Amino acid sequence: MISATFRKHGVRIAIAAALSLYLGGAHAAETKVTIDNFTFTPAQLNLKVGDTVTWTNHDDIPHTVVSAGKFRSKAMDTDGTFSFTFTAAGDYQYFCSLHPHMTGMIKVE
Repeated sequence: MISATFRKHGVRIAIAAALSLYLGGAHAAETKVTIDNFTFTPAQLNLKVGDTVTWTNHDDIPHTVVSAGKFRSKAMDTDGTFSFTFTAAGDYQYFCSLHPHMTGMIKVE
C-alpha cells in the first residue's frame, strides 16, 4: 500500500514534470532578417505566435522597419538592430519608411 505522503509527493512531481514539458516545449523562435542592398532577406517569413524577429541594417545608409499600426522602428544606422515579438496571428506586411520600395511579409499562425 502506498502511503498518503508518497502519493501526495508523487502527484506534485507528476504535475511539475508535466508543466516542465509543456513550458519547455513551447519556447519561441528567434529569427534574423538582414537589410542589405536595399532589400530585406528573407523577404517572407512564416512564424508562430511568440516568435521574435530581429532586423539588422548592413547598408551604409539608415533604414526603418514599419508595419502600419503594428510596429515601427527608429531609423537604424549601419549595424543597427530592431526586434519585435509577434503576439498575435495574422499577416504583417512591412516596409522601410525611408525607402518604401523595400517591402517584406511575415505570416504568423
